[in-house]
Amino acid sequence: MSAERPSLPPVRLNSEAELARDALAAPLFVRAVRLARWAGPDTRVGAGGELVEAQLPAAAEHLGLPADDDGAAYASEAWRLAVDTGLLDVTDPEEEDAEGTVSAGENLGLLTGGSPQDVLSIWLDGLDAVHADATAPVLDDFTDLVGEDGSIDFDALDWDPEAEAEFLDGVLGNLYLLTLADNGAGEGPVPLPALAASMIVPDDMGEPTDDILEQVSEAMMRLDDQFRLLEPVGIVEYRPVDEALMVEEGEAPVDAVGGDEDDVTRYGMVKLTPLGLYGVRARMLEAGVDAPAVGDLAGKGADALLDGIAHYPESAARAEVKLWLAGYADGAVSAAAELLAAARGTDEGGPLRRLHCQQALALAGPEAEPAVRAVLGDRELGGLARVWLAERGAADVPAPPEDMIFWLAIDTIAAHLDADGELDELQGLIEGLSAQHSGFFDEVWRVDHPATADVLEAMGRLHSDKKAAKDARKAAFKARSRAGR
Repeated sequence: MSAERPSLPPVRLNSEAELARDALAAPLFVRAVRLARWAGPDTRVGAGGELVEAQLPAAAEHLGLPADDDGAAYASEAWRLAVDTGLLDVTDPEEEDAEGTVSAGENLGLLTGGSPQDVLSIWLDGLDAVHADATAPVLDDFTDLVGEDGSIDFDALDWDPEAEAEFLDGVLGNLYLLTLADNGAGEGPVPLPALAASMIVPDDMGEPTDDILEQVSEAMMRLDDQFRLLEPVGIVEYRPVDEALMVEEGEAPVDAVGGDEDDVTRYGMVKLTPLGLYGVRARMLEAGVDAPAVGDLAGKGADALLDGIAHYPESAARAEVKLWLAGYADGAVSAAAELLAAARGTDEGGPLRRLHCQQALALAGPEAEPAVRAVLGDRELGGLARVWLAERGAADVPAPPEDMIFWLAIDTIAAHLDADGELDELQGLIEGLSAQHSGFFDEVWRVDHPATADVLEAMGRLHSDKKAAKDARKAAFKARSRAGR
């Protein structure tokens, strides 16, 4: 059976040390750490762990923020993050309406004395906290929600926390996918209207309706608020919506979605940072999404490697193989022998495993030659072994028997069909292999390979020469008859 395709392409992450440095440099994290070190025995907090209002000006001053409402808000935000990430431990007050106290949390010491993994684990807790803040309801007038008895009417909020979180995670997932698009070529900033539209506009819709455009505009403004909150934790680089474009408070012009405005950057631009790629992937993994990363397969067996990279883009597959080879302790010969053993098999995924085995051996270097020569007589591996040796100009390479030539041709085409490569390349491969042997289609249908009939049918569809295509279809019919199918 062929390897299951991952739902997302593999991401290339920076090293944990680099990511940890980015986490420690995130503005909100920096402020949280500074407040955690500033807090002392005289610092007082409310019942919810928040810094009491009387101490906010001093906290803001310590952070170099202005002594106004904005400075107090930034200081309060940083304090909450310090508490949420365990940089501070809060002691609840013993009596109602009293104040609690704080002390340095265990995680504060880990930021300087722990490993990069420790730092990233703390940062991920912070990301979760900021994500929760970003999906919290926007309260224009909180007093409208408070009843006469002092209770809060949460139903009046019209707020579904799960739906809000799911929407933001969907947006971040789309941004993640766009960043990895075209083998990493999509690493530039994404216009906010396009990102909002990706969540609202149905795939099969031609011209968006006015209602859909209005929904996208509303989503844009909600995302504008959310990305302003997410940027300080280091997950995105964000250029906010130009306030001069607002028609009314809380609204964006519909032209932003239709693309009538020449300067789309004024409607907001967002880009995941390297730390953001790490953070979004971590959230997706926690949610059960298959989100591979280059390096995941290092240290695993060759069978896991060849199956794992089966549908990776070429550059990501090469990077994964290099990491695997670099971590193989027993040397090139043993690594090559394990790769070749893992490449065997008549299952559906066998051809693609052998193709990637051949590509992996190309990175193993000439030291792998003894292991390659050891399989020259192997029916499944002898052909690729000869190709590997010939490409290195090796001497004393025995000529392959004719049935091995045909078997290798079928196996190679089957691998490329499974890999879903470029059509032009596949067509060139098919025509090149069939032209290397006169009477190719008169002989190849006899090859005892599980993919023979399927490959010949594909050759009949893709070969540009009409006569050759017809010969391929006839050969496919013979192969199916021979196999009793």
